[in-house]
Amino acid sequence: MADARGSTAQLGAWAEMRDAITTRAVLVMVGVLLLQLGFALSYMGAFHAPEPHRIPITLVAPRPVEADLVARLNSLPGDPVHVTAVQDRAQARARLLERKTDAALIVAVTGRTDTLLVASAGGPSAADAAAKVVATVERTQNRALTVRDIHPPAAGDSRGLSSFYLVLSWTIGGYLAASALNMAAGSKRPTLRRSIVRLAAMVPYAFVSGIGGAIIVGPVLHCLPGAFWELVGIGTLVVFASGAVGVALQSLLGTIGLGLTILIFTILGNPSSGGVYPASLLPPFWAAIGQALPPGAGTTVVRNTVYFDGNNTTGALWILGAWAFAGIVVALVAAALRGRRGRTETRWATAAAPC
Repeated sequence: MADARGSTAQLGAWAEMRDAITTRAVLVMVGVLLLQLGFALSYMGAFHAPEPHRIPITLVAPRPVEADLVARLNSLPGDPVHVTAVQDRAQARARLLERKTDAALIVAVTGRTDTLLVASAGGPSAADAAAKVVATVERTQNRALTVRDIHPPAAGDSRGLSSFYLVLSWTIGGYLAASALNMAAGSKRPTLRRSIVRLAAMVPYAFVSGIGGAIIVGPVLHCLPGAFWELVGIGTLVVFASGAVGVALQSLLGTIGLGLTILIFTILGNPSSGGVYPASLLPPFWAAIGQALPPGAGTTVVRNTVYFDGNNTTGALWILGAWAFAGIVVALVAAALRGRRGRTETRWATAAAPC
């Protein structure tokens, strides 16, 4: 009798386990595992061994040595820098502040001490890498190098990472808000009207998120002082783009859509964004995709707006706008097609029903 009761209990526990662990639950866990491994692979793949590759450097040098120096720097093993010569120091400085270059090498007309101008507010990693490469070349020529940082980051943004973390919070908040709207409706595929409501709901959420982020990095922590309303506008666009893509992909693919959103924004977008290391220090894959994804475009817009008067932000703003527009179109088209298919199936069912 005891053995029989034990066998019955084991069978009951096994049946309960099979009931709890459904095929859907297993597939969800496999998806989560893949995202976890993808997270580790993407971040460590991007950051484990940063190497300079074609860091843009502007050169000002005496005419007799200019061409030779450009050729020598551009032919360094591994192509760590890409040098462009300009006429004078003022032009080199302007290119640096307009974000057309990461450093400016000013070769002395007399003496053996040259000057490297950097603007580390645009990313200390690029400035440091450029200084190391140039200093190595200078030593081989028995010359000295002085590094001058003409535009460092704010005191509360000592490593220049506040722009990256701010955009990170905005993108995650956007797609989590979209996921919350989806779960509040029981994860059902939305109708066209419901999709419009969800997208409309993202607008005030994005605006409040933009204000909140601007307050935190400005008056509260003084990480990115100034440009308050510009940051509000940027934050609104970043959050709405992230939320619209989240609404679209979850409308199209359900739970898989949430995983795909995380893949785009967090697993691929964040390590390639240029927030920690610029494209010139990332492996080719991450360097290629970074500025085409919202985290990279958002980080560029925030950093260049706060520190460089909005220079070199037009392309990044177009990228953010394109993601927001694509999210709206995909969400509405998917819902409209689903509704049309549902009405067609209903008509066929009605027509096939016996009189």
